[in-house]
Amino acid sequence: MKAVSLFSGCGGSDAGVISAGFDVVMANDKLAYARDVYISNHPATDYVLEDVAKIERFPRAQLLVGCYPCQGFSQGGVRDPSRKINTLYLEFARALQQIRPKAFIVENVSGMVRKNYRHLLDDQFKVFTESGYRVKAQVLNAVDYGVAQERRRIFIVGIRDDLGVEYTFPTPTHGDGLASPRVTIRDAIGDMPEWPEGEFYAREFHWYYLSRNRRQDWADASKTIVANPRHMPLHPMSPPLIKREHNVWEFSSEGHARRFSYREAARLQGFARGLVFPDTPSGSLDMRYKVIGNAVPPPLFEEVARALPQVWD
Repeated sequence: MKAVSLFSGCGGSDAGVISAGFDVVMANDKLAYARDVYISNHPATDYVLEDVAKIERFPRAQLLVGCYPCQGFSQGGVRDPSRKINTLYLEFARALQQIRPKAFIVENVSGMVRKNYRHLLDDQFKVFTESGYRVKAQVLNAVDYGVAQERRRIFIVGIRDDLGVEYTFPTPTHGDGLASPRVTIRDAIGDMPEWPEGEFYAREFHWYYLSRNRRQDWADASKTIVANPRHMPLHPMSPPLIKREHNVWEFSSEGHARRFSYREAARLQGFARGLVFPDTPSGSLDMRYKVIGNAVPPPLFEEVARALPQVWD
């Protein structure tokens, strides 16, 4: 089963697709270090480092996946529904209409369901439906699928009309009353060094950082991993934060405190323990955080892909 991936980043979605049994024959992004990480871990994939709008032809595949940029919808971005970046789904639709895969999967931030962005979500449904697909969407939380992190994302899944089947989203696999307990920070990074010099953002904790509680205990799931290292959640070896007044928090003691390292962030996103971060000219500390924070948790994407109906013959 072949898949084409657009807006692939460093390969979170594709790691999930590969684990679900697909062969990713083409990936694409325009961020150099995302490509560097991707091909260091998935060297067999043809990675096209290019603006997707400049790609004229796409290879044949049974599955198309994409995670077009979300800054216009994101809590962490400039939330403006009119930004051009918010219409990159039209490039995805162009590939969809050319490839005509049996199914597609799209992931984006849950902010897309807000009232002021709803017209953009509705337009995606319209474009994908008019392209000949039965489309469904649902917000899923990565922590419910074996990821040690609270991360709510919307998934849009389409099955080609002529196949005559509907998609059903996967039910949670981890949590109270389920076969497996939720994965904790300790489960994910408990074996890693406490003070990995040079691998974490060591600048001061500015007032905005301390405007909310960014720390969870070892036995909890992490808060959402982000692309900006300044806003990366705290490692649980840090002292607890105490709320002093509205939007004002401070450390309960003067002990050592730090943010998660980029390697820890990758584990908390659900990447494989042996994920390679190559030392290339584009691989600054900030860029390592960025490609991981922008990624899709592989276990979550894997579950969504495994739930696709068996239409591949």
